[in-house]
Amino acid sequence: MRALVVTAVAAEAESAAAGLTPHPDPVAPEPRTLPGGYLITRRDLPGLAVDVLVGGVGPAAAAAATATALALADYSLVVSAGIGGGFAPAAPLGSLVVADALVAADLGADTPDGFLTVAELGFGHSVHLPPAELAASVAEATGALLAPVLTVSTVTGTAARAAELAARHPLAGAEAMEGFGVAEAAAAHGLPVLEIRAVSNAVGPRDRSAWRIGEALASLADGFRALGPVLVNWGERHEHR
Repeated sequence: MRALVVTAVAAEAESAAAGLTPHPDPVAPEPRTLPGGYLITRRDLPGLAVDVLVGGVGPAAAAAATATALALADYSLVVSAGIGGGFAPAAPLGSLVVADALVAADLGADTPDGFLTVAELGFGHSVHLPPAELAASVAEATGALLAPVLTVSTVTGTAARAAELAARHPLAGAEAMEGFGVAEAAAAHGLPVLEIRAVSNAVGPRDRSAWRIGEALASLADGFRALGPVLVNWGERHEHR
């Protein structure tokens, strides 16, 4: 099985790759550069090959980078991964969230009667669903919360905005900026998608002193250590159907 993992920035890619590196560490290959300047790193585990891509920040950048990589190689699965904000109290700092839905939370229109999604406007869809059994297995193996992950173009920085999102998406576990873009590119290639987020901050008033980025990146690496065997098992069953 071959999977593509898409992160926004290099630190996230390094954490994911660290979790996918066998121990004792072999001589790990250096990242290579794809057209467009995207850096991608290969990791090989028994029964699983993973390319970890640095795709850029935001849904548009993530979609462009993912589409580029998918045009150049054959994959069975695409994973959006990185750190993000957690909705308290369900997703505390340092915890993991695995998406049971990848939601475009601010793609739509404001109206006097409230927010309308792009789906409600009749211009497309606003949710991608991962394979339910796979998402549940990944959440169980990683100790993650299984919940919707919201994709936003503007990170939440106020209590009012956090309350608005929570009211529209009461089951949401986390917010980030890339998942829906990755999912759009995966869907265009007919591929399933997952999203896994390590919580670095609470969704709400912006307070950088309260962020725990290092802790979240360590959790992300731990999550990928547990993720590998689940993907191998899923790949073996999926590829024999």
